[in-house]
Amino acid sequence: MKRLIKYMIFCMLLAMFACEEQPQKQLPTVTKDEMKSSMEKANRYLMNEEEEDIANYIQRHGLEMTATGTGLRYQIIKPGSGASLAKGQKVTLEYELHSIAGDLLYSSEKDGLKSFVIGDGTVESGLDEVMTYLHYGDVAKVIIPFHLAYGLHGDDDRIPEYATLVYTIKIIENQ
Repeated sequence: MKRLIKYMIFCMLLAMFACEEQPQKQLPTVTKDEMKSSMEKANRYLMNEEEEDIANYIQRHGLEMTATGTGLRYQIIKPGSGASLAKGQKVTLEYELHSIAGDLLYSSEKDGLKSFVIGDGTVESGLDEVMTYLHYGDVAKVIIPFHLAYGLHGDDDRIPEYATLVYTIKIIENQ
């Protein structure tokens, strides 16, 4: 009986201490403006890092690329003899897609030709954009910053998050 009483007292004391409210730590409050400022700094940092990576890539490979206002860069390696491209036209590409680090991600040789209508939003916005600067038959090198490619998350397959993409493309005349 004494054991039972001791056990009950022990359980009551344990319950008292376990149920006693612990003082909650006060989390710092962050204003909307502070959050916005912090996010802008983080984005600027990421963009500066990417700009440096792109500049180093261009220099290492001896490229002379044209930069657009969006950050896209392209160089026509071999001009084609076909008509210029515009939104609404269907294009077919032979291509190799690498990360800026040089890893082969996709290629027409392994994954098949890439066909799409320019401006329909089915490909990376950077790939859509560069088509408007090119002609049928052109062979071009294109560097697409992550914000014009697959962004923060990649493609959930072979393209990682925050990936700067490097395309080598040949625009095939559609039959």
